[in-house]
Amino acid sequence: MKTKISPLDEEAGKRAKERWDSIAKPLGSLGDFEDIIIKIAKIRHTENIRLKDRCVIVMCADNGVVCEGVTQTDSSVTAVCTDEIVRGNSSVNIIAKYANASVLAVDMGVIGKTAACDRKIANGTANMAVGAAMTRGDAEKAVMTGIEIMREQKRSGTDIVVTGEMGIGNTTTSSAVSSVFLGLPPSSVTGRGAGLDDERLAHKIDVIERAIKINRPDPGDPIDVLAKVGGFDIAGMTGLFLGGAECGIPVVIDGVISAAAALAAVRIEPDCSRYMLASHVSAEPVGKMLLDAIGVKPVITAGMRLGEGTGGLMLLPLLDCALGVYNEAHTFDGISIERYRPL
Repeated sequence: MKTKISPLDEEAGKRAKERWDSIAKPLGSLGDFEDIIIKIAKIRHTENIRLKDRCVIVMCADNGVVCEGVTQTDSSVTAVCTDEIVRGNSSVNIIAKYANASVLAVDMGVIGKTAACDRKIANGTANMAVGAAMTRGDAEKAVMTGIEIMREQKRSGTDIVVTGEMGIGNTTTSSAVSSVFLGLPPSSVTGRGAGLDDERLAHKIDVIERAIKINRPDPGDPIDVLAKVGGFDIAGMTGLFLGGAECGIPVVIDGVISAAAALAAVRIEPDCSRYMLASHVSAEPVGKMLLDAIGVKPVITAGMRLGEGTGGLMLLPLLDCALGVYNEAHTFDGISIERYRPL
């Protein structure tokens, strides 16, 4: 499970900062976008940044806890939506088209056969409300699958990866994982997901409380947490974040489920947070808490909670705009005016 993560290239970051400061505009006036470009320079070991080859990887899986009535729909929807992503008809496909990104749907554990890239661990997890969601071995296999997918992305020349997921019931599993890692009661971290009324939300919280009480996941053992109350999609995304750090590829956090996986990765290997970019803060209650725990700052606050990697993709056109200024704007020296001085 151990990955080899190289230090960030601080010299490349310094050169990127110098380039920003040479542009004829107030210093730091593109705010967080300047910091993100500098961070990407450190990750990619060059101030000459390209984000041409970009991919959103959608990890798809079913969750046994759905049988507890924690969602509006049943598990059959996961397979339908997974195949629609493969066909190019889903929201993530439309946004990816405008963000100039490819879409890779991965079947990590959907019940039945799908047209997605087959990395299936099992036909969904077990019901975590009565026992562990999966074996420790299956959790490790799911994480390693994510790492291997990132290694494949490196070999194909991918410049940046957005993480996404598809799986009915995965706001329940991500809330359970978040509760354990953050040491907070489920009532503080659990939201309505795709849409629950007050009664169903209370039931969802009760199910998560029961799952944690029965399984007693160890917050100091991230694989134990993933195995007992996680999902194959979350464990696979955990591997994407770890693999991105190993491969030197920036990985974009999407919403709350992606962020739960990112925190799991950080608990396994703290240095991998340096390779993460936060796109937006989810409308789910635990969204900001997870990003704060990871130590990353989102640039979009829009109340989004669609999933599939859609919010992460929306970061890419904003980065394109920032890179346009970074690469093409006139400089103080170029137009012969005095540079701004830092105060």
